[in-house]
Amino acid sequence: MIVYADTGFLVSLYGGDANSAAATAAVQGEPVFLLTSLIEAEFLNAVQLRVFRKQWTRREARVVTEKFLQHVGAGVFQLEPISPEVWKEALTLSRRHTAILGIRTLDLLHVAAVKVLKPDAFFTFDQRQRRLAKAERLLVAPA
Repeated sequence: MIVYADTGFLVSLYGGDANSAAATAAVQGEPVFLLTSLIEAEFLNAVQLRVFRKQWTRREARVVTEKFLQHVGAGVFQLEPISPEVWKEALTLSRRHTAILGIRTLDLLHVAAVKVLKPDAFFTFDQRQRRLAKAERLLVAPA
């Protein structure tokens, strides 16, 4: 199974938080994750934000970062560029949904990437992204 997992899902998967158990359960069967530069940058920044917010120590952040980068190198992630089609799709989604659903730009970009890359499923805990993805009839997990 090929999946697009947003940053929040990956942070829950790699670190400990309220969604970690659900994230771990969702990845049974060892899916291949699509990885864009957006996800990579947002993930690495989110890890550092956890340190800033005193949710994780520097050591915990380093362990999470090293494991993530090890998995990137081991092929757990399939690297995908953010193509011009993703940007065009984000604009289309914005015109279609933002005034109704209140979607933020990064959320638009994640869902646009899902639409363009066409993974088997979209893994997210973010409620805005879930609403947008469901409005676009995408398969969203975990339930």
